[in-house]
Amino acid sequence: MRLRLLAPIVLMLLCSITYSQNELKGSVKDEQNEPVAFANVILLNSKDSTSVYKGTVTEPDGSFEIKNISDTSYLLRISFVGYKDELKKIKIKGNTELKPLILKEASDALDEITVNARKPKITRQVDRIVFDVENSTLSTGNTWDILKKAPGVINNQGQLQVRNSSVQIYINDRKVHLSSSELKTLLESYSAENIKSIEIITNPPAKYDAEGGAVLNIQTSRSISAGYKGSMEGSYTQAIYPKFNLGTSHYFQGDKLNVFANYSFSPKKDYKNDDSYINFIRNDELFSRWETDFTRETTSQAHNANAILDYQLSSKSALNFTVNANFSPNRKFDNDVNTSIYNSISQLDSTLVTDSGVSTDQNNIALNLGYKTTFKNNGELSLNAHYTRFEQDRIQNVFSRYLSQAGELQNSIEFDTDARQDIDIFTSQIDYTGILGKSRFEVGAKFSDIDSESKIDYTNAGELEELYSALSDHFLYDEKIYALYTSISQDWDKWSAKVGLRGEFTERLGESLSLNEINERDYFELFPTAYLQYNASESHSFTLDYSRRINRPRYESLNPFRYFLNETNFNAGNPDLMASISNNYNLNYTLKNSYFFDFYYKDYGQSPETLVFQDNQNLTIRNISTNLKESKGYGLDMFHARSLTGFWYVQAFTSLFHQENTFLAIESGNDEVTREVDGLQAYLYNIFSLSKDGTFEGTLFVQHVTDYLSGSYELEPMTTVSVGFRKVLWDNRAELTLNINDIFNSTNTRLTSSYLNQSNSFYSFQENRNIQVGFKYNFGNFRLKDNKRSIEAEERERL
Repeated sequence: MRLRLLAPIVLMLLCSITYSQNELKGSVKDEQNEPVAFANVILLNSKDSTSVYKGTVTEPDGSFEIKNISDTSYLLRISFVGYKDELKKIKIKGNTELKPLILKEASDALDEITVNARKPKITRQVDRIVFDVENSTLSTGNTWDILKKAPGVINNQGQLQVRNSSVQIYINDRKVHLSSSELKTLLESYSAENIKSIEIITNPPAKYDAEGGAVLNIQTSRSISAGYKGSMEGSYTQAIYPKFNLGTSHYFQGDKLNVFANYSFSPKKDYKNDDSYINFIRNDELFSRWETDFTRETTSQAHNANAILDYQLSSKSALNFTVNANFSPNRKFDNDVNTSIYNSISQLDSTLVTDSGVSTDQNNIALNLGYKTTFKNNGELSLNAHYTRFEQDRIQNVFSRYLSQAGELQNSIEFDTDARQDIDIFTSQIDYTGILGKSRFEVGAKFSDIDSESKIDYTNAGELEELYSALSDHFLYDEKIYALYTSISQDWDKWSAKVGLRGEFTERLGESLSLNEINERDYFELFPTAYLQYNASESHSFTLDYSRRINRPRYESLNPFRYFLNETNFNAGNPDLMASISNNYNLNYTLKNSYFFDFYYKDYGQSPETLVFQDNQNLTIRNISTNLKESKGYGLDMFHARSLTGFWYVQAFTSLFHQENTFLAIESGNDEVTREVDGLQAYLYNIFSLSKDGTFEGTLFVQHVTDYLSGSYELEPMTTVSVGFRKVLWDNRAELTLNINDIFNSTNTRLTSSYLNQSNSFYSFQENRNIQVGFKYNFGNFRLKDNKRSIEAEERERL
C-alpha cells in the first residue's frame, strides 16, 4: 500500500504517545458514578497552592494520566463546569494510582445557563456510536455542520455518506425523507444548540426501516424550565456568486404546551462547470473525440418552515404535531454546452453549441401526528401518522446549433419539455417498548402507501407545436409496504446482546399509459439483526454485529423518461429496476472508550445504480438507471478524539477501504465489467480555545479522500482544508462567525470511466471554496434549553 496511506495512521498513534516515568493515574466520576469527561486535573505545588506544576484533562471514560512527576507532595485540584472543585493533598513516590475522585454538583450550578465549554464525548453502545455534543464546543452554528464532523461521515458534493454509501437521516428516531438539497436546507436552518447527540448506526436494528444504509439519528435536547426564547440570524457567503440565508426561530414552553417555530429564506445563485471528454471508439481505434465545456447557473429562493407542537395530556401521555414545508418557486437553471468535435487525427471537425433553460416550481409539505404514553411497568406505547405531498413542475427549452469548422451553421434542433410529478405518501406506525423479566423488548408495525404520478410531453419549438409521442409518457407508480418487527436485548455481567427480526411485504405496480406497459411485483423479505458486545474490562470492549437490509430504487429512477442536456446527452429512468438485498457485518474494538477500531464487510448485492454508457455508433452518451450484477466493500475504520492541551481538542478519523462494482456493459456486447479501488479517507478536526473565558474559538478541518467509486466512475483524490472562527458577544446574547471553506479549492475532482470500448471523463467544478460571515442574536429567555423536538417525516428519501 502506498506510503501516503500510512500518514494518518501514524498521526493518530502519535496523539497517544508520551514519554513515561513517574506517573499519576486516576479517574473522575460524578455522584451517580458516571465518568466526567474533559474535567480539568491540575497539580499545584503544596507550598504555593496557586502555582501550577502540571495538568491535563480527563478522557471520555473519565480517566486521566500525568507523567514525569517528581517525588514530593502536591495539591490535586479537579474542576468542571457545574460541579464543585475537588481539592486533595497527595504524595507522589514512584508510580501512583488514586481511587476514583467524586465531583459533587454545585447547588448554584448555572440553572438556566447553557455553557458551550466541554468537549464532545464519544461512546459505543451495543448497536451504535453516540457522538454527544450537547453544550460542547460543537453546539454552535447549525446541524448540518455537526453532521459533517461526526465520526466517519463524508460530505460528497452536498450528499452525506458513510463508508461510501448514502445515509438515512432520522431525528429522534423518525426518518426525515427529503431530497439532498432540501435536507441540506433544512439542517442548515436548524440550530446546533438544539442537538443533544448524533448516533452513528452502521447496522440499524429492527426498529428502523429495512431500507437504506447507515443511519444518522439526531437526538434533540430536553427543556429544564418554562418560558420563551427566540433568535434571528443571517449569513452572507461569497463564492463565485453571493448567497444569503436569513432565519428566525421561536420557542415557548408552558406547563403543558411546548411550541417551536422556525423559518428560513435562502436566496442564492450557484455556479457549476464540467470539463469533459468522450473518446468514441470503433474497431478498437479512436473514431472521434468530443470535448465539452458545460456551465450551469442556478438561481433559487428556497423557503423552509417548521412548526412543532407538544401537548402534555397527563404526566404520562403527550401529543405531538409537526409540519415541515419546503417551497422552491421559480428555480431557474441556465445551461450552456459547448462541444468541440475532433476527428481521429485530432483535427477540429465541427462544433455543437446548446443553450438549455429549465424552470422548476417545487413544493414539499409534510404533516405528522404522534401520541405517546408510558405505563407503570415502564412500558411505552407510541402511535404515529404521517402524510407528505410533493409537487414538481418543470419546463425546459433546448436549442442546439451544429457549426462547421469555419463556424457556419449546418443544422439546428429545438424542442421543449413540460414535466410534472405528484407524489402522495401516507404512513402509520405503532411501537411498544417494555420489560420482560430482565430483558427489554420492542414490537411494532408500520404501513406505507406511496402514490406517484409523472407526466412529460416533448414538443418541437416551431410555430406549429407537434408532440413527440415516442418520447412523451404518462407514468403511474404505486407502492405499499406492510412491516412487522420485534427485538429483545439484555445485559449481564460483562455481556450485552440484542437480536431482532423485521418482515416487510411489498406490493409494487408501475404503469406507462403512453406505452401501455405494466410492471407489477410483490415480494416478502425478512431482515434479521444481531449484536453481541463483550466488555472485557473498563479499557477493552468488543462488539460483533450483523444486519440484512434492502435498497429500493428512487421514484425518479423508475420513470422511463428521458431528460436531455442536448440530443446527444441524456438521462433515462428504468421501470424494471429491482430492489436489492445487502448483508452487513461489523467487528468493533474499543480501547479505553476513546480509541475505536471497526472492521466491516458489506455485500450490497445487485444494488440499483446510475451508470454512464457511450454509444460509439450513434455518438451519444446516456446516464441510465440499472441494477449492478454485484457490489461489495470492506475496510477498517479508526477514530480517536482527545484534548491535547487545555485549549486544543482534536478528532482524528482514518478509513482504509476496498470497493468493488460488477455490471453489464450494455454498449460493449453486455460483457461483465468489474471496477475496484483500494482507498483511504482521513480527517483531522481541531478546535482551539483562543480566549480564557471560552468566548472566542477557532477550528481547523483537514480531510483527504483517495480514489473511490461512484457507479462506473472512479473519482480521483480530493482534499479539503477549512478554517473557522466564532466569537460570543454581549454575555452570550449574540455570536459572530467567520468560515473560510476549501481554502485551496481542492475538493472538486475528476471522474473517469475507462474500460473496453468506453472512455469518458469529466471534471466537476462547484463553489466549494467560499467565505461565510454569520451573525446570530438571541432574545427572550435565551438561556433556556429546548424541549425535546422532532422534525418527523416518513418514506420520502426517494423523492
